[in-house]
Amino acid sequence: MRIRGDGVELEVHVEGDPGGPPVLLVHGFPDSSYLWRHQVAALTRAGLRTIAPDMRGFGESDKPTDVEDYRLTRAVADLAAILDALQIERAGVVGHDWGAAVAWIFAAIHPDRVERLVAISVGHPAAQTRTIADREKAWYMLLFQFEDVAEELLRRDDWKLLREWLREDGDVDRYIQDLSRPGALTAGLSWYRASLHPKRQLEPRPQLPPIRAPTLGLWSSKDHYLNEQPMIDSGDHVSAPFRYERVEDASHWMQLDATERVNALLLEFLTS
Repeated sequence: MRIRGDGVELEVHVEGDPGGPPVLLVHGFPDSSYLWRHQVAALTRAGLRTIAPDMRGFGESDKPTDVEDYRLTRAVADLAAILDALQIERAGVVGHDWGAAVAWIFAAIHPDRVERLVAISVGHPAAQTRTIADREKAWYMLLFQFEDVAEELLRRDDWKLLREWLREDGDVDRYIQDLSRPGALTAGLSWYRASLHPKRQLEPRPQLPPIRAPTLGLWSSKDHYLNEQPMIDSGDHVSAPFRYERVEDASHWMQLDATERVNALLLEFLTS
């Protein structure tokens, strides 16, 4: 279904019992709602209602051309608009990658709308470290700032650099198919350009209220892009119970590599 977000039209996939406990599933780069297909199946079988949007710039949702339209506050407003349109006051919220960053902020500034929070891969914004190890893993974030240059390098030679960067993890062929559409690659990279330009590192860290919802943090041991410590330290920014689980032998896309483990953790946490 199409839902009006904060100035954009969003494609939102809603499945499961309309009366079941709602769970909002929020993806990151370079995914779409398709990322959650295994989780949607498990959660709906357990009686939950899943809401999985294509976030702005991805999938079948609108792709604004202004970089500022990809600030995280705009994506947070999209989530609120989705819940409003579906007449849902409170939901479990599960976010991965950029979706986790959005979920953290949404839970902080809309505490009455989040029943439980699951952050996958990306820790709380205030827990992000800037060690040399973090910067080494995040080299691509600097490349992505170069408009047109990054697009050309990623597409060149049948997407050779993108394929190498992904290391055959995730839904590689689907990503390339999606990002090959007009404007799609630039839209996805705009998330990085809006929030992770080097000049942003000169700004004070975000000051957010403590997370009041019970929170589960997941990080996978073969994540090539993010280190573990920020997720562990995220508990310092949660006033409710915080639980951390390390998922072994899974890439950044643990939903695909360790499906049974991730599904079991989600079901236990969201239905307890």
